[in-house]
Amino acid sequence: MVQKSPDNSLAHQPSFLQSLICCIGILVLISAGLFVFALSLHVVMLLAIIWVAAHAHSVGYSFPDIRRMMNEGIFSALPAVYIFILIGMVIASFMQSGTVASLIYYGLELLSPALFLVAGLLLCSFMSLATGTAWGTAGTIGVVLMGIGAAMQIPLPLVAGMVVAGATFGDKLSPVSDTTNLAAMSAGTDLYRHIRSMLYTTGPTYLLVLVILGFIGQEYADTSVPDQDILAVQTALSGAFDLNPLLTLSPLLVLLGMGVLRFSPEVTMIASIFCAVVVAIAVQDVRFVTAMNALWSNSPGTTGDDNLDTMLGRGGMLSMAWTLLLSLMALAMGGILSASGFLRVLLQRSIARLKNVTALVAATIASGIAGNCAMGEAYISIILNCQLFRQSYDRHKIDKAVLSRSVEEGATLSTGLIPWTTAGAFYAVTLGVPTLEYAPYAFLNYLNPFVSVAMASVGWGLFRIGSRKDGELVD
Repeated sequence: MVQKSPDNSLAHQPSFLQSLICCIGILVLISAGLFVFALSLHVVMLLAIIWVAAHAHSVGYSFPDIRRMMNEGIFSALPAVYIFILIGMVIASFMQSGTVASLIYYGLELLSPALFLVAGLLLCSFMSLATGTAWGTAGTIGVVLMGIGAAMQIPLPLVAGMVVAGATFGDKLSPVSDTTNLAAMSAGTDLYRHIRSMLYTTGPTYLLVLVILGFIGQEYADTSVPDQDILAVQTALSGAFDLNPLLTLSPLLVLLGMGVLRFSPEVTMIASIFCAVVVAIAVQDVRFVTAMNALWSNSPGTTGDDNLDTMLGRGGMLSMAWTLLLSLMALAMGGILSASGFLRVLLQRSIARLKNVTALVAATIASGIAGNCAMGEAYISIILNCQLFRQSYDRHKIDKAVLSRSVEEGATLSTGLIPWTTAGAFYAVTLGVPTLEYAPYAFLNYLNPFVSVAMASVGWGLFRIGSRKDGELVD
């Protein structure tokens, strides 16, 4: 057989049937590997790469061709690799500086019976926004809120739904969240453009959820807040950190302020890391060596509360290795799928039939949900759906930030509502409420997709390619 180059016009194009078998095989491999054989996700991804490479070879591509496809798939996302590395450093430095501890400490002051649900949502949102982790938020302040909610006789599924919604909101919009960066990277759009795009649909939904929770919360206005639970957490934090908000919150203000001023993500994160390290050394009396080594691998906190200590030990470059390696492998597989024509052939028969943008946005969101149901992980669903729908958005001349937004509204928001996903299982165990019981009360997670499709149907928030003014998104 004569080996063909990816750029060779004589290279065989796969048939629709083979493309369908190839893509269904990926889903079967991932599902069986995770749920039947309990294999590591990275091992499963390696098997999927071998499967796709074998199909590419069967239509005439040589191993050097396939390797080149993988390289090109990874190369297109190299700028995001730097972001992933910096994310871990930001999280660790925020832990060392007392920024996260201050958010928890002063956030607990907001709690009152009538506004418990609203304040809890805000607290979880800010916590997750600052740390970029929904799981860490649920495992720390979420657990505290569950205890307080139980003492106030608020139904636990309602409290758990509020925690999941708030944690997901911050994780979805945080510039240091792995899923936020992963979606922007996979869609080929700028990180802050992606976040601004999400604000168009998530912002109105969030306000709606606040109103809903505020209305529900009035039923519990006459109950009392268990001060001892709040005091226990605050005492543990104040004993381990100097919680002067003017100093400890300065790294977060640098991060948010420079983002608003449109500095590049790399410059913004480096500046916030530098600020946090200075605060850690000067205010928290952290040794220089300890503060710097934490940027590689952070150490657990010293508050005496196991849940708090575990959360305060998050971060560091090493903590991002799992997600980064998975992303590189998925991008390599996506490079083969794209360059060898499997995705293109499949699109011509399926996604290409979507004639209007509303149907395209709805299909993107639905595909993200279906990907989570099939694979149990939002990471792979985000990457594959960005690759699958990217050409369709280009054909409709829709900005890639709308693609990344729609993928997150399907994959990121639904992962905590599905019992057999890792997120759904984590929340159920951590919060002590079965997934299907709290899911109806995670209002943001399932209302946001409906708001997004509704806005698309009237043409709001649909940004066209080239419709940019001074770096902003414009209808």
